[in-house]
Amino acid sequence: MSAFAVKADKFVLPGCLKGPGYLTVADGVFGTYAEEAPEGVEVVDLSGKWVAPGFVDTHIHGFFNHATTDCDPEGINISSRELARRGTTSWLPTTFTESVESIGRACRAIAEADESRGDDFVGAHIQGVYLEGPFFTSKHVGAQNPAYLIDPSYEAFSEWQRLSGGRIKKSALAPEHDGSIEYISALAAEGVVTCIGHSDATYAESLAAVNAGASCFVHTYNGMRGLHHREPGIVGCAMTTPETFAEVIADGHHVMPAAVNALVRAKGWDHVVLITDCLGCGGMPEGEYMSGGLPVVMRDGACYLANGSSLAGSIATLDSVVKNVFDWGIVTAEQAIRMATEVPARSAHIDDVCGAIAPGRTADFVALDSDLTLSATYMAGKLVE
Repeated sequence: MSAFAVKADKFVLPGCLKGPGYLTVADGVFGTYAEEAPEGVEVVDLSGKWVAPGFVDTHIHGFFNHATTDCDPEGINISSRELARRGTTSWLPTTFTESVESIGRACRAIAEADESRGDDFVGAHIQGVYLEGPFFTSKHVGAQNPAYLIDPSYEAFSEWQRLSGGRIKKSALAPEHDGSIEYISALAAEGVVTCIGHSDATYAESLAAVNAGASCFVHTYNGMRGLHHREPGIVGCAMTTPETFAEVIADGHHVMPAAVNALVRAKGWDHVVLITDCLGCGGMPEGEYMSGGLPVVMRDGACYLANGSSLAGSIATLDSVVKNVFDWGIVTAEQAIRMATEVPARSAHIDDVCGAIAPGRTADFVALDSDLTLSATYMAGKLVE
């Protein structure tokens, strides 16, 4: 159908929550919202549902047994198809700490995946690339490979950006490294977001990075100097810089509900970014896998380094973490949805292409039950089977 109207109880629109009503979709793009049914078009009846923008995952390494580290364009597209089935309609494929050359190959593979898609492709849009590393500290390396840690290098970034076809939107670092301020400033001048994480930086070092242009914190609480009353550290900086954004993995394994609540209360829900940090083994059965060149074990709803020293990353999907923060009573249903749509889009400077239901935008949206269980995903107005 080239034109239709979606009928639903509630619509999460840019300015407010509306409904019941109707949202028109024509030729794969959003039209306008109205309280009365438009004449002359078929109605898709989603009564009892919430209609919201498709979820936007700005920190995710892969899905369904494919990861960016595989440097396989078709694998990345398989991840995209499977993510769409779970409500994620836009993502930033995220690299790991590897050699400069390997990161470059991953950037090129992501670009090739994006460039290979035809008009009939149904899968989450690649809205850019996120470089998680290699500019981290060994003390908080987590599941990153310590063999490839280096100081920030704008020269390396420029080559990765060239290989990605200009797609890099975010780059993470530990601000205590030599050259961090210069790196942050250079990327800020190009509109690329710099994120603070996998770091033992002090509050003062973190604040200096923010003042130089860093605007996001990598999976807050995990892989960073924590909050102490005499040294607030990175967590303290995340909580007290109101214009920055703080990622959080609300899977119930990486961060406990009370800590998520503390972060939301400190920053406000509109600056807390729900992410998955999902590994390539997400969506697969429990067992042993490789992630970022390191052996990992998936069990009991989480993924661990094989040696048991650390959580390796999550296997969550965004629809599940949205439901978690609502079920935990931390935010309202509307706020939970916005924390996985418009907030991540703003944090990564991609809010001009995703994260909102707005006239003229590609009609990527989800239908949710009243308890925020995912019911359906639509890409360009077509139901994802």
